[in-house]
Amino acid sequence: MAVADRQGERITRRQVDKFEERRRELAGAALQTLSELGYARTSLREIAQNSSFSHGVLHYYFRDKVDLITYCVRQYKADCVRRYDRIVTDSDTAGDLRAGFTAGLAETLVEDAAVHRLWYDLRSQALFEESFRADVLEIDATLQDMIWRIVTRYAELSDARVSPSPAATYAMLDGLFQQQLLHHLAGDEEARTRLAHDAGTLLALAVPEGG
Repeated sequence: MAVADRQGERITRRQVDKFEERRRELAGAALQTLSELGYARTSLREIAQNSSFSHGVLHYYFRDKVDLITYCVRQYKADCVRRYDRIVTDSDTAGDLRAGFTAGLAETLVEDAAVHRLWYDLRSQALFEESFRADVLEIDATLQDMIWRIVTRYAELSDARVSPSPAATYAMLDGLFQQQLLHHLAGDEEARTRLAHDAGTLLALAVPEGG
């Protein structure tokens, strides 16, 4: 490859990296507004009014609010996946994994409730708006894979095998999380404790002793 071609490739790569970095910065600033207002009540103009960025800047980096919202949720969920993958990596026993996983769920239920609410809002909208579906299905698949890694590692550490399918396992834990999120948003102070307990129970049911 000629020197000029290599230089051009480096410049292009830097431009792409800078563009992506700017998108992440804008998404981080917009996430709070999106989480508070939800999909239906939020526009790019409203997001701009609640941040230090102009409407024109947001529109330059994101096609529309669908593009922005899916980017925000995708970025947050990717962080979640990395967080739980670390729990899997750092756990030496089934008890450690169960404790780390259930504690992580309880913590994020409270600390990140608004973002999780936005995710469920987005997933519900995908039932009606085709523009959301591909992204929602892709994000959902990464979350299912994450849960499956946790459960299969728990089975390995327990010298057992997983009974339900990956989809069924994910559906049970996700349904439990969404249920307790609603209770938490309604002011139920026991929601996080109940989530940790019930998630541990589901984990044990998915990986029965002697299975």
